[in-house]
Amino acid sequence: MSGWQLSGYTPVRPLGAGASGSVVLATHDASGTAVAIKYLTPALGDDASFRDAFRKEARLLGQINDPNVSRLYEYVESAEGAAIVMELVNGVSLRQMLREHGPTTPEAALCVLKGSLAGLGAAHAHGVVHRDYKPENVLVTGEGRSKLADFGIATSVGQGADTIVTGTPRYMAPEQWTGLPATPACDIYAATATFFECLTGKPPYDGPNLFALHEQHANAPIPTDPAPAAVHDLLRHGMAKQPTDRPQHALAFIEILERVAGTAYGQDWEKSGWDDLARRAALLALLWPFPERAGGATSLATTTLGASRPGVVRRGRKMTALAAGGIVAALLVGGAGYRYAAAESPDVADGPKSPLIVAPAVAGPSSSDPTVSAATPSSASSALPSPSSATPTTTNPGDPATTTPADPGTTPTTPTAPTTTTPPTTTTTPTPSPSTSTSPPPPADTTAPLVGTVSASPTGLEAENCQYGTRTSTIAVTVSDDQSDAGSLTVSFTYALNGSTSTVAMKSAGRGAFQGTLGPLPAPKSATRIPVYANAADAAGNKTQSAKPVYVTLTNVCTPG
Repeated sequence: MSGWQLSGYTPVRPLGAGASGSVVLATHDASGTAVAIKYLTPALGDDASFRDAFRKEARLLGQINDPNVSRLYEYVESAEGAAIVMELVNGVSLRQMLREHGPTTPEAALCVLKGSLAGLGAAHAHGVVHRDYKPENVLVTGEGRSKLADFGIATSVGQGADTIVTGTPRYMAPEQWTGLPATPACDIYAATATFFECLTGKPPYDGPNLFALHEQHANAPIPTDPAPAAVHDLLRHGMAKQPTDRPQHALAFIEILERVAGTAYGQDWEKSGWDDLARRAALLALLWPFPERAGGATSLATTTLGASRPGVVRRGRKMTALAAGGIVAALLVGGAGYRYAAAESPDVADGPKSPLIVAPAVAGPSSSDPTVSAATPSSASSALPSPSSATPTTTNPGDPATTTPADPGTTPTTPTAPTTTTPPTTTTTPTPSPSTSTSPPPPADTTAPLVGTVSASPTGLEAENCQYGTRTSTIAVTVSDDQSDAGSLTVSFTYALNGSTSTVAMKSAGRGAFQGTLGPLPAPKSATRIPVYANAADAAGNKTQSAKPVYVTLTNVCTPG
């Protein structure tokens, strides 16, 4: 841990090293949160073109929020070096697992491939290609789940390369060797090559030098033995020599994988695979960053940095503020440094994500660019808004309840009971007079419903004119509200196809669950991913939308009869 070190963090111990840098376990000084910091090698960090490219990629990488991806918290550079601060995953790398235990079960290998494809798909959706997928960059948690890590040489789709070949030779796609621009097909090839290694204990090609490896990837037959026969087609499909012969996106490959796995290994294949991976990870608990937490959570913390709530760390349900000066902006040596932090909007289900906060160290905030901010260490802490300044209208499940504060410029009034004058009467029997006081009206309902994760079954459809394939999908979501019961909620889902948006009503299925049917749909010109969002409104008219869509793929071919 010699050389330049990132300020605001205390190093604990090294976690590993690779071609693009070394990784250190560290704690954030202000909050005590454990993180992984990757210090880029001088060959990368000193390259001006690389720094320019990675600044752009940091904007995109910080926006990827997927359970199968180890998140990038911030990218920092100065005259002395460059570093990436990442989410710490308490587990072991797939490389360590294969080295110690050898090949996995087919179900476990399929789980690794599925999780990796999901993480890659999330990156590809943001226009990012990993370019260095390999067993070292897959982390397996104590629950057997896999997380994709180390986007140190990632680049935008269609960018990079030219005459420079970037990646790890044993897993590089044929076109990657020739310097062609990066595409998602490169990552799919590398993920499939790693899948082969999970199944067999060795990489698909094992040439003694770069020339031999290049020849094998470009021209040698796609290896399938000694992998189980049930997955041979997956290997041929994912490692096709031509990128156009591979699945066009990672989520389409997942659908093929799930069909193959279910047919060959039964409906419980995924649970069986997770259990096997969890057992293998537990046997290597001493290699975890925190061995003593082998039975606990896989991720120590998830950082949420937002424009209106910057520097917040979630630990279960407890919120701990990070030092604003360490996250929002950094004044580095010589005034020539930049720090990029992953930024998200507050936890409002129907709002888009905020862009990354870019903090130039030498210039003050620009009135023409609302996404750029700067702060000195002395003033950074004052940049945190007071609790009363945030006015979210909805809350996420599991978060503390959030209400809209009253306008400090107004004084609430209390309804006054009307007074009446009753003429005195003389009677022998007292008659109770009716009460003339009135109660204050109940507070207005201003809280929108809570919309859970949207699901679709199945996630692949064929067009309405197909005779044999599946043509409809059941869209499901759970919705709750603080005042309205399920019968008073209006729930629907919205999807976009062929440039138009459609809305379909959903019906209650009991226990807060709602369902609706997507399809049949017209045939598209090419396979199309359809984003489906759930919408809900309560009796008071408060509306909200699911934070994320579920994707359904509509193919342009029919299942043959």
